Amino acid sequence: MFWKFDLHTSSHIEQLLEREDVTLRELMEEDDILQECKAQNRRLLLFLSQEHNMREMVQLITTEPSAELEEKSRFKFPNIACELLTSDVSIINDKLGGDDELLEMLYHFLEQEPPLNPLLASFFSKTIGNLIARKTEQVITFLKKKEGFIGLVLKHIDASAMMDLLLRLISCVEPASLRHDVLQWLNEEKLVQRLTELIHTGNDDEVQQSNASQTLCDIIRLSRDQAGQMQESSEDPLLAVLESQESVSELLRNMFEGEKSEASIVNGTQVLLTLLETRRSGLEGLMDLYSQGYERSYTVSSSILNAIEPHLKDFHQILLDPPQKSAILTTVGVLEQPLGNARLHVARLVASLLQTNCPSVCQELSRLNTIDILLDLFFTYTWNNFLHFQVELCVSAILSQPSSPEERANHQTNPGVQGVPPSPEPSEQLFQRCLLVQRILDAWEENDRIQSEGGTRRGNMGHLTRVANMVVQNLEKGPVQSQISDLIKELPDDCRGRWESFVDETLRETNRRNTVELVSTHNMHSSSEDDDMESPFPNDLSLQQAFSDYQIQQMTANFVDQFGFNDEEFSEHDENIKYVTVTIIDLWQKPAHLVTVAVSVKLSDAAAGVTRFTAAVKVTAPVPVYVSMLTC
Repeated sequence: MFWKFDLHTSSHIEQLLEREDVTLRELMEEDDILQECKAQNRRLLLFLSQEHNMREMVQLITTEPSAELEEKSRFKFPNIACELLTSDVSIINDKLGGDDELLEMLYHFLEQEPPLNPLLASFFSKTIGNLIARKTEQVITFLKKKEGFIGLVLKHIDASAMMDLLLRLISCVEPASLRHDVLQWLNEEKLVQRLTELIHTGNDDEVQQSNASQTLCDIIRLSRDQAGQMQESSEDPLLAVLESQESVSELLRNMFEGEKSEASIVNGTQVLLTLLETRRSGLEGLMDLYSQGYERSYTVSSSILNAIEPHLKDFHQILLDPPQKSAILTTVGVLEQPLGNARLHVARLVASLLQTNCPSVCQELSRLNTIDILLDLFFTYTWNNFLHFQVELCVSAILSQPSSPEERANHQTNPGVQGVPPSPEPSEQLFQRCLLVQRILDAWEENDRIQSEGGTRRGNMGHLTRVANMVVQNLEKGPVQSQISDLIKELPDDCRGRWESFVDETLRETNRRNTVELVSTHNMHSSSEDDDMESPFPNDLSLQQAFSDYQIQQMTANFVDQFGFNDEEFSEHDENIKYVTVTIIDLWQKPAHLVTVAVSVKLSDAAAGVTRFTAAVKVTAPVPVYVSMLTC
């Protein structure tokens, strides 16, 4: 019987507490002190909550340890003190949150000159954050009395812990009425404007710029999420300022004022991209898309677009003349002029702007001929798949969003400004000025020539295949079907003949090679039964972009055993076939879920030296599927 044995081992902490002269440090040497604290050991809690012990713990987390101590033990006691102070025990929370002297000791940490010790900053932020959640009114009242609080936090914004502290003030305050008061206080302190000022070409501290940008992005997402969860409609003052035309214009002025700075362009564009988000990213965003049938969960404010439009010429100029970067060595050779993060972010911004389908923005991009520049980069930087995907999104947005009858009428009747003809519609520009069809054909033929001479398949051929398929699909059935048909007919005879031959032979064969029949051992349906079924999901790339978050997810090996592959699809010998694992998302299930299957891929289809390439997967069941990048 269990009760015949005494399985309880008394803690050494109890023996130490029997001594009148026991010290806090002696107790902290015990491995189970935190466990005993969370287990509500009353004698221990009474000891820890004594004023001199509380002061010592606060001092430990706010004072730099002696440099004479061994490195591995320098922060041992500060770490334990932080864990004890944030153990969410009422008596400690009450003592720390209700004692102004202890709060002053904590606050004094912010009054140091930068840079702060990052580890101590994390201890400080965690402790204050716990008090904001547990002793909200007392701590908020204390912080409001400190006129320079926001200024001190921003002074140390290069420490990521200060970002966390600001976000806790925004997201961890309850009830809703008190949270609104806190947001109003932060707005009165001009938090958004002061963060925006840090993203400036004149600011040489790139870490500070990056953290300011990330904080603004997090504020936008948190505020929108909270607004969606609140029953009562009350305007979030911080979000209102962030979405205002004045605030966005100020951010853009900071980005382009003075000498070009990649840091300010990249970090400022990150904020703009977040403002243009129409759904949450990651798994939540993917589920939102699925459950809502691709309806936008958030409409982009016209004030944001109105502020961005006058600066499109500045972004266009970045594509033409980016901040200078040194040559870099890549796996395919030396890249004398790298694409750079600035141009990549501009490409992301253009793709997001096109997806808003704002007529004036699309017309301005058309006038500037920005899409043509992006296509130039697409074919110049043949190994930059990040860029290729953004250009693909741009093409998809143009082909999937027809102009309204009013816009067409205005386009036909508007004579232009000072004799300059009006800008063509984006779809017209894509085929007439950008020569998309000709570029696809020329690039394909050039790649075939390179491979026939023993060279390496170009890294953008997978995306080029998808772009070509996109044109064909929208030519057969799409919102701009008639326009594309007319534009194809207007091509020179030789070009039109090359295109028709390419679609009927080359592209069809490429699609066949890239398609693998997956056969499941159970729950099978005859594909013939479902030939007439139409997928409830539109043919666009928004879900694929959301799915990219899961490309590195690893699934258990038993999934692979449940699937097979059709070897008849391959005519080559076994040594020419590469067996890989691919993660797919099954949208037929509710909720959608990920599965892993085995796929056989021809080695001849993989670019030498490239570890990632794309393969289409056809499932012999009524399951719409998007496929991740394959990693060999």
